[in-house]
Amino acid sequence: MRRTILAAALSLIPAMGVAAQCGNDASGFERWKQAFAAEAQRAGVGQRGLQALAGASYSQGTINADRNQKGVRYSLNDFIRIRLGSLDGFAAQAKRRLDQNRNFFNALEQRYGVPSGILLSIWGMETGFGRNMGNTPVVSSITTVAYDCRRSDFFTPHAIAALSMVDRGMLSANQRGAFHGELGHTQFLPGNALRYGVDGDGNGRVDFYNWADAMASTANFLRQKGWQPGQPFGQGTRNFRVLNDWNAATVYQQAIAAAAERIR
Repeated sequence: MRRTILAAALSLIPAMGVAAQCGNDASGFERWKQAFAAEAQRAGVGQRGLQALAGASYSQGTINADRNQKGVRYSLNDFIRIRLGSLDGFAAQAKRRLDQNRNFFNALEQRYGVPSGILLSIWGMETGFGRNMGNTPVVSSITTVAYDCRRSDFFTPHAIAALSMVDRGMLSANQRGAFHGELGHTQFLPGNALRYGVDGDGNGRVDFYNWADAMASTANFLRQKGWQPGQPFGQGTRNFRVLNDWNAATVYQQAIAAAAERIR
C-alpha cells in the first residue's frame, strides 16, 4: 500500500520547467497538482509531502468561503458582542486558563515580552480556546487556494510550507484546520507556522494542535514582528501596530487589546 501511494505521488512530477497553471474551478486541479509537484520538489519537499499532495482534493467549501468574504464592517461593540459575547465573560474564561497555567505564561512573557492577556485574547478569539480549530483538511484547503487564480501568488508559498510541515512531522497529511489552511489553536497559516513555530512544552516537537506550542509560537511571531516588551499596547502604540501583522482588521486589533486589558 505504501509503495502504491508513493508511486502515485511520484507520478505527479512532470518534466522540469512545466509551470503550474491556476484555475477558477475544479476542472484543472489534478493537472495543476502534477505541475505543482515539480515546483514543490524543487523547493525541497520530500516523499511524505508529495504523498500528501497526491492525496489532496479540491475543496469546494474553501472556495465558497473565499468567495463569500465580506470583510469586517462591525463597530467595536457589535464585533465584541458577535465574537466574544462580552468582554467580561470572555476575560473570565481567559483568566481561568491563566490561573491554571500562570507559570507557563509568565515564562513566555519573560522570554518574548508578550503579555499573557494578548496571547489568551488571540487564542480565545481565533478558536474559542481550542474548541473550534476547523474541519477542513489543511493540505486540501491550502492547495486549493494556491491553485485558485484569485490569490495564487499569496497562497503558493503557504502550500509549499504545508507540504514541508508534513515532511518534518509537524503536520499530518489529513490534519484538519480552517477553510484557508489556517491551523491549530491560534490559526497560523503554514508559512508562518514553519517560520515562527516554537516548541512550547519541551517535548522536542512543534505541534500547533498542542496549546502550549501554539502559545509559544504566537508569542514568538509577535516578538519577531516588533513587539516591544513592557510597553503599552493600546490603539496608537507601536505594539498595537504589531497586531496588524496578526490580523489586518482594526476592530479585531481593538478587541484583542480591550480584552487583554481585563486579563490579569
